[in-house]
Amino acid sequence: MQGVIKAYDPSTGDGVVMCDTDLADYDLAADALEGSLFRMLRQGQRVVFELAPDGTATRLRLGSEVDMGTPGH
Repeated sequence: MQGVIKAYDPSTGDGVVMCDTDLADYDLAADALEGSLFRMLRQGQRVVFELAPDGTATRLRLGSEVDMGTPGH
């Protein structure tokens, strides 16, 4: 899944990703940044993520405008 960071608090690691396809918000899993290049996230940053069984966003990776697959691109 792909989306945009809607909010992120670096002190707690809490954050929200908005999915591009259904515009749903997903909370970041506690281990969302584990094994990723990210040490910090910023609002509006594009990411690729997976959904954990509990419905949280996990396994964040870099997203880009090119691979978004959204209409008009």
